[in-house]
Amino acid sequence: MNCLFSFSLDVGYVAWTWKMGTIRDIIKLQFSSMASFRAFLNSPVGPKTTHFWGPVANWGFVLAGLVDMKKPPEMISGNMTGAMCIYSALFMRFAWMVQPRNYLLLACHASNETVQLYQFSRWAKANGYLGAKKEEAASE
Repeated sequence: MNCLFSFSLDVGYVAWTWKMGTIRDIIKLQFSSMASFRAFLNSPVGPKTTHFWGPVANWGFVLAGLVDMKKPPEMISGNMTGAMCIYSALFMRFAWMVQPRNYLLLACHASNETVQLYQFSRWAKANGYLGAKKEEAASE
């Protein structure tokens, strides 16, 4: 009986220390996450700089390109799509070379380059640059 009683006390003590350890860990995690958020907020590429808001605004190009995928290829401007491809390629290099390196801008322009190249291929197929035109293929 004495052995069982001491065992139950030990289990209770272990559960209590585990619970207190968990609470301490949660408090430490909360303070560390606050510190990391504060570090991000004040970083050279944080939301107080144009290194953050420029890429956020440029995601609009990606969204517009994704929406345009549902439109017929005849509505695509080859000149504008080509200009957007060159623009995104140049700014991908800029995002890589600027100090501090801007990964958010790089991801934005890499996504835009992908979307615009797909749009450009749709335009090129519709105008016969990557195969027969739609009208020519239909008439044959």
